[in-house]
Amino acid sequence: MFITLEGGEGAGKTTQQSLLAEQLRQEGYACLCTREPGGTALGKALRELLLHGDPMTPLAELLLYAADRAEHVSKVIAPALAAGQVVICDRFTDSTLAYQGYGRGLDLGQIRQLNHLATGGLKPDLTLWLDLAPEVGLARSRLGDKLEQEHLEFHRRVYQGFQALAAAEPSRIVRIPAQGSPAEVAARIWSAVKPRLPRRDNSAS
Repeated sequence: MFITLEGGEGAGKTTQQSLLAEQLRQEGYACLCTREPGGTALGKALRELLLHGDPMTPLAELLLYAADRAEHVSKVIAPALAAGQVVICDRFTDSTLAYQGYGRGLDLGQIRQLNHLATGGLKPDLTLWLDLAPEVGLARSRLGDKLEQEHLEFHRRVYQGFQALAAAEPSRIVRIPAQGSPAEVAARIWSAVKPRLPRRDNSAS
């Protein structure tokens, strides 16, 4: 099963990824936590360029995210799924649509084509959108990278992008209110994840 965590800055994705993985392991599922950008050796180098390097054009930014994703799917995500693990990824294709599409204003159709090329058509089984107002999320974040330092109107466009994506694919994208304590948010996430988990077959066949 392939699960992705999405949301704006400061929504708590990293914390919730760790809590969800812990819950899954307690339930007997093997799981892998990874992230974009940065889930491979190449991805770590690209992450540094994307989040801490010199300014770049929106198209160059988009193409670097696609390069990270192609390597990530091929070398990390697809092999883990083939091995029967639950993969939990902090950001995936929806972030590219929200940030580079709605935020930067790049063509959504072209982004979808590029996403399909980079992933080989792989889509998440479940996407958890941690819904938090941009103003609240930015107040939580440490303003440590280029995306966090973008102006508020950019983050509002990104938020509207996640809203639109969730409305378009309600069977895949589940809105999780991200206000409250980490434990409260984790309980909401588990309520969304548990019914969709593959049944573990403990019988020999």
